Amino acid sequence: MNLPQQKITDAKAFGKVAVLMGGRSAEREVSLKSGAAVLTALQSKGIDAHGLDVSDNVLMDLQAAQFDRVFIILHGRGGEDGVMQGALETIGMPYTGSGVLGSALGMDKLRCKQMWQGIGMPTPTYAEANEASDFAGLIEVLGLPLIVKPASEGSSIGMNKVVDPSQLAHAVREAAASDQRVLVEQWIDGTEYTVAVLNGEALPAIRLQTPNAFYDFAAKYQATDTSYHCPCGLTEDKELQLQQLAVQAFKSVGAHGWGRVDFMADEASNFYLLEVNTVPGMTGHSLVPMAAKAAGLSFDELVWRVLETSFGEGVV
Repeated sequence: MNLPQQKITDAKAFGKVAVLMGGRSAEREVSLKSGAAVLTALQSKGIDAHGLDVSDNVLMDLQAAQFDRVFIILHGRGGEDGVMQGALETIGMPYTGSGVLGSALGMDKLRCKQMWQGIGMPTPTYAEANEASDFAGLIEVLGLPLIVKPASEGSSIGMNKVVDPSQLAHAVREAAASDQRVLVEQWIDGTEYTVAVLNGEALPAIRLQTPNAFYDFAAKYQATDTSYHCPCGLTEDKELQLQQLAVQAFKSVGAHGWGRVDFMADEASNFYLLEVNTVPGMTGHSLVPMAAKAAGLSFDELVWRVLETSFGEGVV
């Protein structure tokens, strides 16, 4: 694919860069690994970058150290949900990736799906649930299997596949331990794909394959038997359809800069939107660097491109 040319050619143009990582979300450890990789890449490109493990004093820390911009590599709540983006807006600090709206909607699986459904985009049938829900009624409407998710967590934290009616109440309780709102979703029996989006363009699609019940936390970060296929095995026309759907879905939630869109495809090769990630992982197991490599971008070049998004939409 033809990626747009970089607009920033001098590392000094970025000024002093803070790489925000860690934080207090359930994805803290993954964020620290992503942040370390990003920091190394930026420094290897000659950028004056410094790692900053986020605390309650982050805004004062940024101002005291006279940073010029921020690379956000915080996963989950407090960093990927619009909170950090809004805080940085208040001090006029440029940052990478999506703004407040795109970040908040992307993190909220429930409202994201409601919006997609409202504009006619394909997403699995779902319902909101709690411990007082009519579980038999949910199963009657959605069928089995089901996937149960916290509405606003990442890295598959708190997620469970339900194959038997007796499992549903426990799965909802486990998800509710991570979030007040729980999503119960129709299970799509088929193949999982993910498409990275960089500056308005889709990178090559990746097909995910795991022996686990689904692409859970262990499959993402711990397993050695998870397979990533890029090329993904789709026909050229089908992959183009998937990429176009990814870009459309990404833009529809107000996201921009960079991110990732996850899908399921059923046995008839119909695509269903699962979620948007506005600050995807950048670890050794992460998907965006794999897709970038397939598009001819090294990890260091990818990180440079992402940092360019801190200059705003349309710069790159």
